[in-house]
Amino acid sequence: MKKFRFALVGMVAVVALSLSACSGGGSSGSAASGQATFNPNEKVTLNMTWWGNADRASRYAEAIKAFNVKYPNVTVQTSFAAWADYWPARSTEAASHSLPDVMQFDLSYIREYSQNGQLLDLQSYVDNHTIDLSTFDPNLVKSGSLSGKQVGIPTSTNTLAMFINEPVLKQLGISLPDTSTYTWADYNTFLAKAAAAGAKSSDGHQLYGGNDYTGTFWFFIQWLLQKGITPFKDDGTLGFTKSDVVDFLNLTGNLRSAKQLYPIDRQVALTPKDGFTTNEAASEMSWDNFLAQFSTDSGSTIKIVPLPSVDTGKKDLFYKPSMLLASGANTKHAAAAATLINFLLNDPQVGSIFGTSKGVPAAKAQRDAIKADPSSIDGQVIAYEEQVAKQVTKPTPLPVKGFGTIEAKWLSLAQDLDYGKTTPSDLADQWFAEAAIDMK
Repeated sequence: MKKFRFALVGMVAVVALSLSACSGGGSSGSAASGQATFNPNEKVTLNMTWWGNADRASRYAEAIKAFNVKYPNVTVQTSFAAWADYWPARSTEAASHSLPDVMQFDLSYIREYSQNGQLLDLQSYVDNHTIDLSTFDPNLVKSGSLSGKQVGIPTSTNTLAMFINEPVLKQLGISLPDTSTYTWADYNTFLAKAAAAGAKSSDGHQLYGGNDYTGTFWFFIQWLLQKGITPFKDDGTLGFTKSDVVDFLNLTGNLRSAKQLYPIDRQVALTPKDGFTTNEAASEMSWDNFLAQFSTDSGSTIKIVPLPSVDTGKKDLFYKPSMLLASGANTKHAAAAATLINFLLNDPQVGSIFGTSKGVPAAKAQRDAIKADPSSIDGQVIAYEEQVAKQVTKPTPLPVKGFGTIEAKWLSLAQDLDYGKTTPSDLADQWFAEAAIDMK
């Protein structure tokens, strides 16, 4: 998954699915048979897809090679795409009832595709132990369950974090607040001081503390949870109001007015990188598994610390599946698909191959297989999740139908706000109008 701020720009035009369910064929181990187990002597071809870069593709290639050692009769045809291109492709496939046999899936789209009957119910394969979830956190597993159907299995966990570019922070000559107790107000003070420092990069660009974090919808969700507000109700409706949106956007209102945030025009020009990964901003918020990408893209020393909170020290974090594995309801080889899903979820060798590049593995065997030095990327991500474990006090918010589109709309409108083309109140009105359409 690419960076929050700009990864979803290509998604604004994606139309929500309005498709009926499509059952699979009736062959052995098909979606129709459900309870069947896979016969390893049967020759089967499966289609599998994911979003990611070349590094993730090479890891999947290695994992599938290991799968074929155990299941030589299964041919896995693979493809991958960047995040912004991935979901339009899935939408097109869903329209023709031709979703892949196995695919990476994101929590943002699970309600939409599930309600439209596009995803295979994997519960029977959990029940007959084709898919082993015995070492998975039950609350994490629930994030892939809707209306009694297990339509996705989380592969790994991540939680939100603050990333610090330590060389940039040193150049600014200021200190970060105590990250165990700091509030959003404390962080805003840091951002203002960073901008006022007037430090510049080697090529003459001003250094900043960070960008306008209110442009990311997931950070709004985290803020709501810290305020005791449940973002999404069980019936699939929103649990917050316009005033909540306006209050959140106003957190950085003074910083925007004083031009103390990383400039939006520079941010857009650097896409797909940004001020943080080009070493022009000292901090950035994202999911904890982004440590590897941030470190690689910046070539700098990146530290991972907890997010700010509304009340001192009360983080109210939540674990989110960094991704799930799912199968199209149209698959003709459901048992074989479930077998591949199980291997990717549980096999220790797969855990060693991926490390924490997709998040901290959900299966104990894969976590144990990561022999990470504490100073390594994997070691730091695992240590961070252990550090904040007691602060993970909220269940995973299960997004509403149309989440991907309304998340993209939030991003688009937030850019207008950064450019001074709209106000928080007008942004909220436009966003709620969009949400009313996309959630139907």
